[in-house]
Amino acid sequence: MHFLPHNVMAKVWAYFDGVGPLTGQPWPITYREGEAERLARLRAMGVRAFPSLVYPHKSGMAAWLNDWAADFAGRHEDVLQTATFFPEPTAAAYVEQALADGAKVFKAHVQVGAYDPREPLLTPVWAQLAQAQVPVVVHCGNGPMPGQFTGPEIFADVLDQHPTLVAVIAHMGLPDYGAFLSLAERYPAVYLDTTMAFTSWAERHVPFPPELRGALLTLRDRIILGSDFPNIPYPYSEQLAGLVRLDLGDDWLRAVLHDNAAELLGLS
Repeated sequence: MHFLPHNVMAKVWAYFDGVGPLTGQPWPITYREGEAERLARLRAMGVRAFPSLVYPHKSGMAAWLNDWAADFAGRHEDVLQTATFFPEPTAAAYVEQALADGAKVFKAHVQVGAYDPREPLLTPVWAQLAQAQVPVVVHCGNGPMPGQFTGPEIFADVLDQHPTLVAVIAHMGLPDYGAFLSLAERYPAVYLDTTMAFTSWAERHVPFPPELRGALLTLRDRIILGSDFPNIPYPYSEQLAGLVRLDLGDDWLRAVLHDNAAELLGLS
């Protein structure tokens, strides 16, 4: 889920409007609505709790976004307070402050930020998050479009240095599903979120390898529902339908759609 200040969200939507020509396929924003309308829609669909997952694309933004996200969560009981960071000299200080202020989840967007997650300025940040055991959703995969510092090998270096980091790999790491599932098998604090994976859209372009279905069962307790609402080119229900089509059983679905995230985030 993404909720951002109005001007930042407008820039994100403008980016996706231009992604079509870059990728050769259109990317219409299905839920291009006002903030109040999006909140009401999620609640009407039965979504019980969700983060804002703010993220910066340059230095000097993260602390301001953290303040906005804290205020946003304070105004909405079902919003989980999110924080973020960028490789800059002040990062360790404002991450420490965000943790003290009650941030429940962090977001790191390596692709959009175009930074190396191994950057020494981030070493104390990863260390703080690992010590606090607060999850960080990390977009470090090569999809939907690769970045200079995306890919499983690069983030594996971060995990080698911080093996207890509670990292939630966005998009199941698509298209490198196998490599990121292997990281989760290797590091017990690594989770994966389902954002876009298994949808008809993803299956047309980056299909999930059938031979990896066993890993989905083995890692059942560390796979979490993700959607990228509102910035998706299909209805929210398609994400759920994709998970149902896997036919891995009701217990698996219940864990992925609710129990795993509720436990990870300490929700009753």
